[in-house]
Parts: sequence; C-alpha cells; structure tokens
Amino acid sequence: MWSNPVLLLILSGFLIGSNFPLGKIASDAGISAILWPLLISVGAVIGMSLILLPRGELRLPSWRVARFSLISGLISFFAANILVFALIPFVGSGYAGLMFATSPVFTLALAIAFRFKPPSMIGIVGIFVGFLGACLVAFSRQTVLAPSATFWLAVAFLIPITLAIGNIYRTIGWPQGASPDLLALWTNVAASIGYVVALLLVDQDLQLHQLANAPIAAALQMLAGALTFPVYFRLQKYGGPVLLSQLGYIAAAVGLAAATLFLGESYSPLTWVGAFVILIGIGLTIRSQTRDADKA
Repeated sequence: MWSNPVLLLILSGFLIGSNFPLGKIASDAGISAILWPLLISVGAVIGMSLILLPRGELRLPSWRVARFSLISGLISFFAANILVFALIPFVGSGYAGLMFATSPVFTLALAIAFRFKPPSMIGIVGIFVGFLGACLVAFSRQTVLAPSATFWLAVAFLIPITLAIGNIYRTIGWPQGASPDLLALWTNVAASIGYVVALLLVDQDLQLHQLANAPIAAALQMLAGALTFPVYFRLQKYGGPVLLSQLGYIAAAVGLAAATLFLGESYSPLTWVGAFVILIGIGLTIRSQTRDADKA
C-alpha cells in the first residue's frame, strides 16, 4: 500500500477532504483562520516524530532538507491553508474544498511547462472531466451566494494556483535520498513557524483559548494532520505532482458530502451533477494509473 499510487491517492483525498467540514466548525466557533491550520501542522509534527523516533531517524535537517522544507511549507501548506480557512466563511466549506479540485489543471500546465512526463491520454481526459465538474459546481454556487461573494469566489482561485506551484516545486526540489517522513516532518515545522509568526503579527497572541470553543473538532483536526502527511508525501514520491494534485477531486467530493450530511449545507441539483462529473474524472484518473502500472 505504501508505494501504490492509487491507494495513496484515495487515502490522501479522504484525509484532506475531512479538513473542510472541520474548518467550517472552527469558523462557526469563531476560531482564527490562522490558528486552525496550525493545528494540522502541529498534528503532523507530532505524528511524524512518533514515526521517526522509534526508527532512530529523527534528526536535524541538512541544508538541502531545510531549504526544501521552508519553501514547501510556506507555499503548499501555510499559504494554501490560510486561504482555504479564511475563505470558508465567505464561500462555504464545500466550495473551498472544490477549489482543490481545480488544482490538477494548473499542475498539469506547469508540469508540461517544466517538461515532466505527461499522463496518458485517459489521464488527461480525466483531469479535464474533473475540472468540468468543478466548474459546474462553482457556477451553481455563484447562483446561490450573495453578489458580494463573487469577489471571494474569484479570490478562491488562488488556492489551486498555490497548490500547483507547491506540487511542482516538491518534485523539482526533493533532496536526493531524503525520506518522505523526514521531509513531511520538517515541512510542517516550517509551516508551523509561519502560522505562529502570522498569529503574533496579526493578533499579538496565539489565541489558543479559542480552541475551547470546539475542543473535539480541534482534536480531530490534529489527528487528521498526523494521519495525512505520511501518506501525502509518499504520494508525491511515488505518484508525481500531476497525480498528487488529483487528490483534490476526492477531497472535494468528501468535503461536499460531509458538509451536507453533518453541517447542514445545502446544494442545488447542478452542484451534485458537477460532483458526479468529478467522480467520473476520478475514475478515469485511476484507470489511467492502473493501466500505466500494468504496462510497467
């Protein structure tokens, strides 16, 4: 399982999809949009330390690992997560999650520009089918949100752009011989430092008392962070940036379903048509990956 890109993709998508409804709970509880993603990275740091310590692999980073972790942590996690959780109050957790579903198209474009090996034709079709589904959902959401939210809908597209840049960088900048677990640890250390600095600059305080407003959700969010990153970084290593980006499709579907079942968010029939189209895109992506594996 730990080197199977398809299984890693599905598991990563489910774990990241859980962030969106948990983020909505945090938003409703008045918890800072900077503090909440800090929990994800702190959970990841704790989880990765518990994995590395018994193996004797918990050590200070080399210069190459430190540089990779700083750039990756600030782009992929610090910037992207703050955008997600800051936008949830304006566009809803389902829509914020769906912005992840547009990242494969941006990642594919950057991958082609940097001359990475492109996916097969079925894989490319899957990417664009998923993107079509995401566009249908975005259109359906615009019709039910207030006109003032249109600006936030546009700002939300910074999420997939940031994710795409991070996906490509982690492949280009991956230090030779570095383990996914060690990179996951120090990347989240860098992201955590970014969140702490941002909290001190914005609020002059870490605002930890706010977590008392949603203690169970906070604990679940840390647990999700601890479980996500061993899988996520292995997906980056074994699947590459384009396949990794497609976890956004799964995360979007999970976010929509969870927001509907547990948070009472309502969506129009067009939204669910778009979600179904996204699922077709996921199926095509998985089919492409399994065919490539059979050929190998």
